Amino acid sequence: MDDALDTRRSSRARIIEAAAQLLKEQGPTAVTTRAVAIGAGVQPPAIYRLFGDKDGLLEAVAEHVMTTYVEAKAGIVDAAAADGIDPLDDLRAGWQTQREFGLANPDIFRLLSEPGRVLTSPSAAAGRRVLEKRIRRVAESGRLRVSEQRAMGLVQAGGVGTIQTLLATPPEQRDPGLGEAMFEAVLAQILTDPPARDPDDTLAATVAFRAIAPSLTALSASERHLLTEWLDRALAAE
Repeated sequence: MDDALDTRRSSRARIIEAAAQLLKEQGPTAVTTRAVAIGAGVQPPAIYRLFGDKDGLLEAVAEHVMTTYVEAKAGIVDAAAADGIDPLDDLRAGWQTQREFGLANPDIFRLLSEPGRVLTSPSAAAGRRVLEKRIRRVAESGRLRVSEQRAMGLVQAGGVGTIQTLLATPPEQRDPGLGEAMFEAVLAQILTDPPARDPDDTLAATVAFRAIAPSLTALSASERHLLTEWLDRALAAE
């Protein structure tokens, strides 16, 4: 039983790798059952048994490539946090990397950008978690002037829209500064002015939060009172 399972996994991996190479080099039309079978060293019926049809194979390929890419991004984000890299520099690097990935893998990007697939794709969910970590670090530095959820939406919308626009434009006509201009436009919507003090200065952040707490009308009066009480206690302990 174990040997049969190992053989099945090996065949599946070889098929996905062969299809991914064809997809990247020649596009979706090149991903035929015959071509993939030859590249993977399997018989064509094996592809149908493992993936059902060509669409199933393409989805598996997209998930495989995207998962590998997202795992690498997650490692970079964790390293940036551990090394104390400026959150905005890390966010900018992520934006640039995503744009480069989309332009280098247009067919996979288009597959995984379809709304129906985005909602169910494990790799898309993992990618969102990576972006959440980046946005959270910016929030912790005291730079966000919108909610983390709003910042996430603006970064995603700007990034996906930029890549789609560039992919829809002939390479020789693409604006090389479009990505950077859009990123700056997004930052202008989500960031405060640079903090005057060290972003690690929790006292300054607590003082600022205490100042606005009474005006947070989305909270009830009792909730605002409790919040200000907590903040006053935190300040008294400094």
